[in-house]
Amino acid sequence: MPAYISVCMHASSKQLKASFFTYSCFKVVAILNFEPIRCMCLQSLTFKCQLSLQHSKANKPMKATLRYLAGMAGPSGFGSNSTAEHVTQHSSSFLPSSLTALITGASSGIGAETARVLAKRGVRVVIAARDLKKAREVKKNIQKESPNAEVVVLKIDLSSFGSVQRFCSEFLALELPLNILVNNAGIFSQNLEFSEDKIEMTFATNYLGHFLLTEILLDKMIETAEKTGIQGRIINVSSVIHSWVKKEGFRFNDILSGKKYNGTRAYAQSKLANILHAKEIAKQLKARNARVTINAVHPGIVKTGIIRAHKGLITDSLFFIASKLLKTTSQGASTTCYVALSPKTEGISGKYFADCNESKCFSLANDESEAQKLWKNTHALLHKRLRQSTT
Repeated sequence: MPAYISVCMHASSKQLKASFFTYSCFKVVAILNFEPIRCMCLQSLTFKCQLSLQHSKANKPMKATLRYLAGMAGPSGFGSNSTAEHVTQHSSSFLPSSLTALITGASSGIGAETARVLAKRGVRVVIAARDLKKAREVKKNIQKESPNAEVVVLKIDLSSFGSVQRFCSEFLALELPLNILVNNAGIFSQNLEFSEDKIEMTFATNYLGHFLLTEILLDKMIETAEKTGIQGRIINVSSVIHSWVKKEGFRFNDILSGKKYNGTRAYAQSKLANILHAKEIAKQLKARNARVTINAVHPGIVKTGIIRAHKGLITDSLFFIASKLLKTTSQGASTTCYVALSPKTEGISGKYFADCNESKCFSLANDESEAQKLWKNTHALLHKRLRQSTT
């Protein structure tokens, strides 16, 4: 993820405005309470972090940012610096045996790290990935580190309804239990692309594919929980970038068609949909008295080792600050692993986690009517498309 940091030339003497921005997956490096602005001197959408030198009136965003930078632990005992191994290091002593976790997009990045750490803790891991070569390499590395690890690799293309259905048939044919489902896979595209189902690619992959996957496998998770007495857990990997979406801009049919497409907005809309999905399914599971929970997590912005200088605009000190805002892959996977395995998250459902602690998502993500409307629209779309595919 090539990242850049620059000093906005509009900064006053009483404020330091640091703008962090990228030209890849998230368009932004800053991840905690940074205000999106249009900086005309940079001709680019950026984020600013204002360090006020006037009053320090218990500025909550500033305090949250400082806690993040310092890696201070929250109520869970963990924080932004915690790694996936750290948050699960004592899990083996209380975890039931023979847990099975299905992780999408586990052929690289935080998905692969999630698979590695869960396997290390004795969990059977099913890697659902589009690139089987990469997925098998991840399996090889996991079993090299943990020789007794059980790892299954299956192919899935989340942008394709047909592929998701085939994957589910293959998985269910294995007759494995399903305790943990991690909807982790995600894409970002600057260019408008469409899936084979003629739906905008980012939304199809990040949200619709996971919605269908969860819908098909939910009964299996409920059945597993009833048979074993072990609560099932679903984790939707979202992002703080969901805060970019305005209600008037969140129109289902426009999103499907890619109307007025913008890559960053499309990504943000898909991540908002992941949270709304978690909240609506949590409500439905509660109504069914099912022993399955579902939560959304923000992993943070993760280092890729490709941070570059922007000549003429970066100082060494600002570059150092930028590097501190980024997480390692293991830090990025920590919140997913925490929610998946921690006894502290037992029974918690419909919530949003960041840095291994329950966190507040932005107002639209808490709108129950919006969550219900999205679920109904999605369900109707899938019912129509899947019915058409069988005729």
